[in-house]
Amino acid sequence: MGLAELVLLAVGLSMDAFAVSICKGLGMKKINLKVAVVLGLFFGGFQAGMPVIGWALGSQFVGIIGPIDHWVAFILLAFIGGKMLWEAFTEDEDEGDGKDAEKIDLGEYLILAIATSIDALAVGISFAALSVDIVPAVSLIGVTTFIFSVSGVAIGHTFGARYEKPATIVGGVVLILISGVLNIITGFRQKDYRKALFSANGVTGVLFLAGIVGCAASDALFATG
Repeated sequence: MGLAELVLLAVGLSMDAFAVSICKGLGMKKINLKVAVVLGLFFGGFQAGMPVIGWALGSQFVGIIGPIDHWVAFILLAFIGGKMLWEAFTEDEDEGDGKDAEKIDLGEYLILAIATSIDALAVGISFAALSVDIVPAVSLIGVTTFIFSVSGVAIGHTFGARYEKPATIVGGVVLILISGVLNIITGFRQKDYRKALFSANGVTGVLFLAGIVGCAASDALFATG
């Protein structure tokens, strides 16, 4: 596997973390470099570490976790997304200053890091099969994910500073939708098109959920002027 392929792989693996980082940035009234860096370290570290675990433990371990990895990611992302929505809808107006998003929550970062990196376990198996030098490969993956994560927080903050509470709602909605999209992708990979298209966690379910939460987010946006 050449450098170009590794770079493309690193960018592809970092996209989940990038999207989630944008969601976290949406809840920030003020950009917090420390939070962005810590979040980037969590995402970059786990994105680099998961392939190492897969490379070290082999295909038997990935064969066990592989069939359920998308469900793990779905549950974790949906939980954090729901938590963001709950906080957005239940906080008082005087308390809605975006400070919660600017605090470092190691437990939440751990959950998000696992959810966005668990699919990288299988990458480690391919590294072993292709005799890829594991240290430079995972270092590139980790650094790339770190850069995208910090950038994602900054991009999210650009909108979050303007819209505040509605932006937090949108961030929670996007996390939940990402969790559904993971199941859609898995369905297509398994060639289970009925599941991917028509199940509650498929395209139909995600569109239905998007419609409901989209209306709620729109109401909140107009309500805040």
